[in-house]
Amino acid sequence: MDLFSAAFDQNQVAPLADRMRPRTLTEYLGQSHILGPGKLLRRAIEADRVSSLILYGPPGSGKTSLAQVIANTTKADFIRLNAVAAGIKEIREILQQAAEQLHLYGRRTLAFCDEVHRFNKGQQDALLPAVENGTITFIGATTENPFFEINSALLSRSGLFKLETLTDVEIRLGLERALADQERGLGRFQADIRPAAWEHWLNYANGDLRRALNALELAVLTTPPTNGVRLIDLRIAEESIQQRAIRYDKAGDNHYDLISALIKSMRGSDPDAALYWFAVLLAAGEDPRFLMRRIIIHASEDIGLANPLAMLQAQAAANALEWVGLPEARIPMAQAVLAIATSPKSNSVVAAIDKALDYVKTHPTGNVPPHLRDAQYPGAKKMGHGEGYLYPHSYPGHWVKQTYLPPEAANATFFTPSGLGQDTFLHPEKKPYSENSE
Repeated sequence: MDLFSAAFDQNQVAPLADRMRPRTLTEYLGQSHILGPGKLLRRAIEADRVSSLILYGPPGSGKTSLAQVIANTTKADFIRLNAVAAGIKEIREILQQAAEQLHLYGRRTLAFCDEVHRFNKGQQDALLPAVENGTITFIGATTENPFFEINSALLSRSGLFKLETLTDVEIRLGLERALADQERGLGRFQADIRPAAWEHWLNYANGDLRRALNALELAVLTTPPTNGVRLIDLRIAEESIQQRAIRYDKAGDNHYDLISALIKSMRGSDPDAALYWFAVLLAAGEDPRFLMRRIIIHASEDIGLANPLAMLQAQAAANALEWVGLPEARIPMAQAVLAIATSPKSNSVVAAIDKALDYVKTHPTGNVPPHLRDAQYPGAKKMGHGEGYLYPHSYPGHWVKQTYLPPEAANATFFTPSGLGQDTFLHPEKKPYSENSE
């Protein structure tokens, strides 16, 4: 009996989502891109030749369930590790037992660890030699990006399979199976699920089958029967799952993906998409100050001089956030997002400062010309500081021809306006900007 088995009647104790875990590949839902007919992972499972692998995907996508299927299929001993409780000493004892099973009896050992991202570096390093020499076959499941959370040495010795969010069709099929299953599911209850209830569950589960099964079980078990039938309407469905699951992890790649989507939507001048991703981040509980920092940056990076007011809007929204907080600050924050999304775009500021920084890092630093030096402190004028400086406001147009760059950088040019919006300033001696000019 392995750790996936139970010494009690789990049909009476375990939650529905646990009872309905698939036992075979035939029962497994979704992930056809890695488990469809002829796919490598499916062939490996069917042939009982699974090598070390990492299963990576959102909650409720079937990572642990796939490990369950592998456990039921393999002839190897199956051990489940606790990522939090298993210390290095316990891991070494398990590896010693695995080595004895392999050398004395020729039996392989598969070790499964859910939430493997919670393994610290020492725990992962303890596993590495056994994974490398084949003493164990390691299967890790994680919702976090493995490239961020798992040692590169362990990752390089494991196959990486990414699981996708389940579709509404797959979620409904999983619920229907639970309703029909007499042994593990809710088949002994006669439930009448109304269409609006189905729609609500599928929408609010957001691809998480575990969440949907939990809601189904709660609705069925708490609804009293009428003439033997338990009627599940929209009201009951809403009570069973009241908040939509938002796939988000502040420390994982989903965090960076959503921020990237917001930034690119603002840059791409799509106000609806920008508001959508902004709303997702807010609803998921992202730090609003982090959002404001990104908004302020892109008010300058993507708009800059094309609409200088966008920067002011962003800074005003940041100020409003500090003064009033959420939820009220969502309004000025959204205003800043829309200001960026609907403004003319120019990245001339970014290009200019990056070009200037590159220049000063690769060229000798020039001396400040004498006429630009500070002449205010005692003795400065005796050294010639400020001598020959021409005050621009004393000349027509408030401009006078004068050298500002040091001789070493006399021919350097860093700023080139885009000609979009208000980003049209040019040196008075140069021709007015035109998109058709060369």
